[in-house]
Amino acid sequence: MANLMMRLPISLRSFSVSASSSNGSPPVIGESSGGVGPMIVELPLEKIRRPLMRTRSNDQNKVKELMDSISQIGLQVPIDVIEVDGTYYGFSGCHRYEAHQKLGLPTIRCKIRKGTKETLRHHLR
Repeated sequence: MANLMMRLPISLRSFSVSASSSNGSPPVIGESSGGVGPMIVELPLEKIRRPLMRTRSNDQNKVKELMDSISQIGLQVPIDVIEVDGTYYGFSGCHRYEAHQKLGLPTIRCKIRKGTKETLRHHLR
């Protein structure tokens, strides 16, 4: 399944699209060739550690806009997550993550890449 994003003039935006799942996206999209590379998966929010959350704040207007969009058409772009030794770390998609939290959605679509402890240290700098 592929997502299509189009920019249309406001006068042409009077159509709707629907999907069925907890947040408008399929639970598992798939894996790249041979199991190597990123994989797109729905993860429970509580399984994703956000180590930079304490040091950064989100633009609440952007979070609200994303909440409205996710409610209507689902999440369009998965957040990036690094898996290190079975633990998931999120460093991007902060506004999308918070929008899911505020909407009470239990899961979020993630692009997961395997990483090492060195990779993790690099992201924490």
